[in-house]
Amino acid sequence: MQLLGVGFLATREGPVAYATRITGERSIRLAEIAPGDHGGLSEEEGEARLQPLRVELRELQELLFAASCNSILVILQGMDAAGKDVTIGDVFALADPASCRVAAFKEPTPEEAAHHFLWRADRVTPALGELVIFDRSYYEQAILPQVLGEESQDEIDRKHGHIVAFERLLRDAGTIVMKFFLHVSNEEQRKRLEERQGDLETAWKISARDWEARAQWDAYMEAYDATMHATATRDLPWHVVPADKQWFHNLAVAEALAERLRPERERWVRERNTRGKANRAEAEQARR
Repeated sequence: MQLLGVGFLATREGPVAYATRITGERSIRLAEIAPGDHGGLSEEEGEARLQPLRVELRELQELLFAASCNSILVILQGMDAAGKDVTIGDVFALADPASCRVAAFKEPTPEEAAHHFLWRADRVTPALGELVIFDRSYYEQAILPQVLGEESQDEIDRKHGHIVAFERLLRDAGTIVMKFFLHVSNEEQRKRLEERQGDLETAWKISARDWEARAQWDAYMEAYDATMHATATRDLPWHVVPADKQWFHNLAVAEALAERLRPERERWVRERNTRGKANRAEAEQARR
């Protein structure tokens, strides 16, 4: 099978140069996307391109906060050791912590399990002006039952429908939702897990579940294929990012975010200035 290199789009929309965008309009499987792609760049070239994107994202975040007419939700999914933590620490290295936070989703607590599967995510979605990053998400409750065969196809289809409706609700409330799948290869994941387990400084991150999930690799890929296509739309697409090279998936995520947010800049500047004029008028009135 010929693998698709970076720059291939699963849609006719404008390009995201280093990610494959899935909109649900065209079928494309993870097996067709090369996890080792690097866009023809060296690591040094990739880092040189990433740094100005970090700065731009910080500026856009500041405008987002000042305008407070939108929020941003970044969803990071992927197999264990795909690089979600690396992406958070690198792409958002310059983010303002005053309006940025990370929500990590692990095994549901008893309280969370007593509610519908979107409840725990809904509680931590971003308010207007905020940037929130989900390290895993409610998608875990759609993926794992498929892998383990715990739910019927009708139940899975209903979950997919609830997810689409939930994300449209977020969108309609002003949240810009960006969904990323960090696509690491089977071989690279094995290498990273072995390195993690062999180093006492990182062994605390390893668990039996990592190896158990790895043994069901094919089932996970099939589940992600099904779920991404069932929950992708033109306005709420998935971005599949080659993740064998960590410097490259950082660049790809940063570029996709910047491309999506740039068109909002002028509107956010107008909203910020409108807020500023109103607040200044109130302040001047109070000084009299």
